[in-house]
Amino acid sequence: MNLIQRLKIWKELRRLEQRAQEVPSPSTFIDLGQVYINLDMHERALSLAEDGLALFPQSQELRKLRRFAKKNQVASAIDTARAEVGRTPSPEAYHKLASLHLELGDFEAVQGVCEECIRRFPNDPSVRLLLGRAWLTNFYRDLRAREGAAAVEHLERSLETENPPVDAHRLLAELFWRLGADTRSKAHLKALENQGPLDAELTALKAQLQKRPSGGEADLEQLLHRAETQGRLPRSAVQVPAAGVTPQGAIQGGSGGGLRDALANLAGRDGVRKATYIRGSKALVKGDIKGGRDSFLRATRVIARSSQRAARRMDIGNFNKGVVRGDFGQICLCSFGEALAAVECDDRIDSTEILSELQELVAGSLVQNRFEEETA
Repeated sequence: MNLIQRLKIWKELRRLEQRAQEVPSPSTFIDLGQVYINLDMHERALSLAEDGLALFPQSQELRKLRRFAKKNQVASAIDTARAEVGRTPSPEAYHKLASLHLELGDFEAVQGVCEECIRRFPNDPSVRLLLGRAWLTNFYRDLRAREGAAAVEHLERSLETENPPVDAHRLLAELFWRLGADTRSKAHLKALENQGPLDAELTALKAQLQKRPSGGEADLEQLLHRAETQGRLPRSAVQVPAAGVTPQGAIQGGSGGGLRDALANLAGRDGVRKATYIRGSKALVKGDIKGGRDSFLRATRVIARSSQRAARRMDIGNFNKGVVRGDFGQICLCSFGEALAAVECDDRIDSTEILSELQELVAGSLVQNRFEEETA
């Protein structure tokens, strides 16, 4: 880009910045963001997209701008990190480069960087942990047995190094719990106890493991292939209820009758047409639902699953609550692990209040594990 072109862009930039302040609109933010990107000002473009979404949260174009700016920002950081690896290779430099590729979702690049680091620094635990975490993320998303086995292999090998990472024990303890390999999960939980007091999540996992009868279990390969064949894990992640939510109150929703009555109370509210609680292949339903092929049930499953996968793929945490609006009104849903509750209702209903009730219902059901009793 020559000097005259750059001067023209800077002039346009000043005009758009003033316009965005005086008359904010999605199109103004998008035009300004494009100029920032042309000038390689990716952080400014990302910040602008966030500001625009705060004012216009429904704008899909602003969401695209945020994704594009974030991608360019990470790509620029990758170039810098790659140059650093070339100048002064070290485990920390490789770890930074691999983490950036992971943030971008480029798993093949993550694998290549980690394997190169392992060749140069075979005793470094951090890169093996990162590679194991990447394989584990893919396994949870797609449930391919090969990816689960690779995750276990790298996480276990990270524990064989001089300074084994505590996070590897945590990841393995949860994975083995969800697969049904209780003996393996208990071994890693014991190792974590030796490191210090357990946090709330690990304490909840320990409590669940203590309830399980001891006995034989299938080997790891069989458990992984079973999960791939069935398309789901036998157990959901152990959840800790939100502060101030008692298990009984969360399940009963103030009605004193469990999940069925809680759903009936939701479905009976003015403006609510349908309500459901889903766990695995089973579902409890209330309201105007005509059968298992009801479009509300299908849409609820698809929305929750797609949102969870998208959140994992973008490494932005876990999807828990959301609202989908359309000509039908709105679907409010809350998801923790494999447990999901949702309602279909009119637009005039306060979605925040509905989401709060759904969260209490789901969290409470996971704590007391009442779903199996009520669907038996």
